[in-house]
Amino acid sequence: MLIDSHVNLHAPQFDDDRQAVIDRARAAGIDLMVNICDRVTNFAACRALADQPDIWCTVGTHPHEAKDEPELSPQALIDLAADPRVVGIGECGLDFHYDLSPRDLQARVFRTHIAAARATGLPLVVHTREADAVMADILETEFAAGPFRLLMHCYTSGADLARRCAALGAWFSVSGIATFKAAQDVRDVIGGMPGERIIVETDCPYLAPVPYRGRRNEPAYVPHVLAKLAEVRGWSLAEAETRTTDAFFALFDRIPRP
Repeated sequence: MLIDSHVNLHAPQFDDDRQAVIDRARAAGIDLMVNICDRVTNFAACRALADQPDIWCTVGTHPHEAKDEPELSPQALIDLAADPRVVGIGECGLDFHYDLSPRDLQARVFRTHIAAARATGLPLVVHTREADAVMADILETEFAAGPFRLLMHCYTSGADLARRCAALGAWFSVSGIATFKAAQDVRDVIGGMPGERIIVETDCPYLAPVPYRGRRNEPAYVPHVLAKLAEVRGWSLAEAETRTTDAFFALFDRIPRP
């Protein structure tokens, strides 16, 4: 199966042609998509698209938006995650590149999501940028307090964080960044990821892969990401598809496998 594990189809960039984008994805053979929540106050818009049988969703608040939901509680996330179309907690985490929310608040809201992931058993969808040491420390401390499953989404951080996350049983998703000419460091890390725990994504409308770089990204472009993953890992395209499909359903196990 071809699966886009991270889309933002409710984003305003798709307001003019959202259904056409979804139709193109289906025409390109994309079997499943997971629509990722950017903030809890926007959950209804994210969830509305998950009424379709091939689209699921998550619930959570991105670190950029943590400043707008400082009192978010684990219970609020747990309650929304009772919806059977919700298959993950997040996107959440730390972003010390843009620092659009105070770092201490990012960390607090991130721990809130971890508590919800632990309570629900749903995978945690983690965003991390320029926060490797703090991210590793939080994940290891929280994991010691009680295990949870996690996905390091669109992984472009360092090899040490990847190693520490892999030791916690983390999954990793590969995005169009892997196709960028200047991203050899990213490809080097992909080469060392646990082969049974890698999935693919577009993160659309962002990060369009080569040959679409610079344009709005769409789920229909995920085959280019899969092809680059196969190249980096030395897998055939069929093997890459099988491996990423198996890894996806092992992680997002609320979704019934056809």
